[in-house]
Amino acid sequence: MEFDYIIVGAGSAGCVLANRLSADSRNRVLLLEAGPASHPLSRLPVSYGLLLNNPKANWCYFSEPEEGTANRPIPVPRGRLLGGSSSINGLVYVRGQKLDYDTWAQLGNRGWSHDDVAPYFIRMEDYDGGEAGSRGRGGPLKVTESPDESPLYDALFAAGEQVGLSRNPDYNGASQEGMVKTQTTIANGRRMSTAYTYLRPAQSRTNLKVEVNALTSRVLLDGKRAVGVEWSNNGRTRQAKATREVILSAGAINSPQILELSGIGQPEQLRQHGIDVQHELPAVGENLRDHVAPRMKWRIRQRGATYNDRARGAGLVWQVLKYGLTRKGFLSLPSAPVLAFLRTRPELEVPDVQLHFVPFSYNNPKERKLEPLPGMIVTSYQLRPESLGSVHIKSADPAEHAAIRFNFLSNELDQQTLVESVKFTRRIMATPAMQDMRGDEVAPGDARQSDAEILDWLRATSETAFHPVGTCKMGQDDTAVVDEALRVRGMEGLRVADASIMPTLVSGNTNAAAIMIGEKASDLIAAAA
Repeated sequence: MEFDYIIVGAGSAGCVLANRLSADSRNRVLLLEAGPASHPLSRLPVSYGLLLNNPKANWCYFSEPEEGTANRPIPVPRGRLLGGSSSINGLVYVRGQKLDYDTWAQLGNRGWSHDDVAPYFIRMEDYDGGEAGSRGRGGPLKVTESPDESPLYDALFAAGEQVGLSRNPDYNGASQEGMVKTQTTIANGRRMSTAYTYLRPAQSRTNLKVEVNALTSRVLLDGKRAVGVEWSNNGRTRQAKATREVILSAGAINSPQILELSGIGQPEQLRQHGIDVQHELPAVGENLRDHVAPRMKWRIRQRGATYNDRARGAGLVWQVLKYGLTRKGFLSLPSAPVLAFLRTRPELEVPDVQLHFVPFSYNNPKERKLEPLPGMIVTSYQLRPESLGSVHIKSADPAEHAAIRFNFLSNELDQQTLVESVKFTRRIMATPAMQDMRGDEVAPGDARQSDAEILDWLRATSETAFHPVGTCKMGQDDTAVVDEALRVRGMEGLRVADASIMPTLVSGNTNAAAIMIGEKASDLIAAAA
């Protein structure tokens, strides 16, 4: 088989690329996805909880145990189906701050400043709110504000005012700071994955071929040029040639893994697994960043204010009926209907912490079964962490999961910021507005008050917010894997276009930025044709 472009990974960016590149009928495009075409639960927004540990839609990775996080293997769910993580994520839509993209440009990545990338966000969005000049209308990706209502949310907005966090009508507009209703990738109760919004409209094109259950084993090279891809399907090895480019869009875990399996990376890493070095590139797999996420928990005293009361037993039956009739209720929720963006220190220019207010509580984060007692979980994370980790192969077998080392909480600023986020959340919960709503603090609990006690709790319980980035970092120096055009440094015909190219984390959930990267990459590729 021969194509102009081969895209590896049908996730948040890969589906965008498949749509945009195949829009030109002269381009022959092959899209490879390691997982299946879909999962029957994926269209439901609440599937972010149902598919969190399901290998039929999820890679179900775990990080390596590390001393800084109490030697725990931490779950790292990543989407393994068309749409990638956009098909299983929490549906929270956050562009990030102007500072994020201006920082990328300042690091030497011309063309990636906020003013450069804003048109791509506008192009991809279909959102009714915000200012017309800064928000997209009529794009492929439908974005809506969570319509869910509860006296708990009313109390939280009042509490925000009492601690100086005013309600922000559009946190994806001029300013991010404040208490907000969540903007979501949900429309009419349906998940707006990139498989649904970008790939589905393009699949009828005769110049686009989509291969599912296709596990990529390596990029085929001719010297320093990528000329194709090899993959396995049901035990059968297959190959295709790319006359123009191979584009890796397999995500922050899989893209560096594929590069290393292809002989591109750190020589010592490759040789120890019997892989011939085709191109020395020391930065492959380095610079891993993610939002480490502690989850605080409170009991809620007002009956009916949380879904622990409304979505258990007979209540769950009603919620299923409600969804079927109105596309609203528990099954239509994003992972958090209310967010807050705040500054932990008054001298900061922009927020450095994001809070997710979850209107129910659960005991086991792996199962996420609702507890019988009403409660609320508040997840917090530092928006721009400095702790750096890595992703590297464990063997030459593409089916063996890579070693993920987050190195969470190794940076002192990260430690301080997360401790302060716990204190700030407690301030919100201690306001008069929450007096009639707030019950006991379950986690970390009243016994943990000192900074050292809070930090110990963070190390023992924090997990990931599911936002890995940076392992194919964009830049101009030896810590970079791709240049500002997303071309693998020192190679021809090979690009990476997914969250792995982010030099630093964006200030919030990463799905919107990953889709934007797909949009911008499609223009960069078209311009080079």
